[in-house]
Amino acid sequence: MIILYGMPLSGHVHRVRLLLSMLGLDYRFEIVSASAPELLALNPLGQVPVLRDGDLVLSDSNAILVYLAKAYGAGTHWLPDDAVGAAHVQRWLSIAAGELRQGPAAARMVALFGKAGEPADAHARAAGLLAFMDNWLDGRAYLAAVCPTLADLACYGYTAHAPEGSISLEPYPHVRAWLERVEALPGFVPLPWRD
Repeated sequence: MIILYGMPLSGHVHRVRLLLSMLGLDYRFEIVSASAPELLALNPLGQVPVLRDGDLVLSDSNAILVYLAKAYGAGTHWLPDDAVGAAHVQRWLSIAAGELRQGPAAARMVALFGKAGEPADAHARAAGLLAFMDNWLDGRAYLAAVCPTLADLACYGYTAHAPEGSISLEPYPHVRAWLERVEALPGFVPLPWRD
């Protein structure tokens, strides 16, 4: 049985939950806090998500996405086998870990959780990234290929929930259309909004 450890409001956890659902995999979701001894035993960095699959314990959402696509999604579109396709996906995984995390995700962390230490220029970073994404998606259905890939799942949550960090998506019509396409995929599960 696959076990996913995380927090329901985490965009990093959500991207893994999306792929698990879209691959039709059975798993158990264990809610843990960053300081929980159970989590620290699995990942001393205290970060979620953590995935346990038999004897394998794996942390980092993007690493987990790659593992699941290779282990359970062979022959699917989630992670291309060719060098160019895989590189395009990796580019967006890097953007998800960099610009997306330092922009929309950081603004959301401050607004929702009062998290200290986030970049002071998160809103400016978000505006730059969203303008780039909107331009990139002009004439494209998905971020890295003609079909959805891990890139779309990795970038969806924090982009869709940018308004929770007081970042409007109104100026970005191509981004909004892309979000709707991701939400229409079979197996889509929403990232909860904070009440």
